[in-house]
Amino acid sequence: MTPSDQNQPDAAKIGIVTVSDRASRGEYEDLGGPAIDAYLRQVLTSPWTPIARVIPDDRETIEATLRQLCEIEDCCLVVTTGGTGPSERDVTPEATEAVCDRMMPGFGELMRKVSLEKVPTAILSRQTAGLLGDSLIINLPGKPKAIAECLDAVFPAVPYCIDLMNGPRLETNPERMTAFRPKGK
Repeated sequence: MTPSDQNQPDAAKIGIVTVSDRASRGEYEDLGGPAIDAYLRQVLTSPWTPIARVIPDDRETIEATLRQLCEIEDCCLVVTTGGTGPSERDVTPEATEAVCDRMMPGFGELMRKVSLEKVPTAILSRQTAGLLGDSLIINLPGKPKAIAECLDAVFPAVPYCIDLMNGPRLETNPERMTAFRPKGK
């Protein structure tokens, strides 16, 4: 979608969160958030507005940011990048689980399966997804290439998930990806 779509009143709000100590301090260029934004611009044809944040690997900050995007900014979807590995500072999955009402384990399972086809260290990634109110939160790894691979795997189910939570209808570019919806939906 073009930037002009961001001004439409019915545009879906989508949170894009980069979790990185170095990027939040300006010591490292954020590549993950822009990779998510670029991906969504290729895939979505319905109007949407990105709400981007770059925050440190701090559980309280992550939890507060997720709550703000879902409960105050009214994002139907929040996609995070970073903080899903095994290091001590990688706490994005724990923060996500802490704020979510229900977890969606199939997202993480599928993302790891797809990533394992590319690299054996994908087993170390702890991506997850969950529901906070009427919002879907998806945790992705930090590498831009892995972001696209993981989103390609799970995104066909995202629009219908948002439908089931009475969110805005997300339409996809059929030349790039077809969202799955049962017949008549």
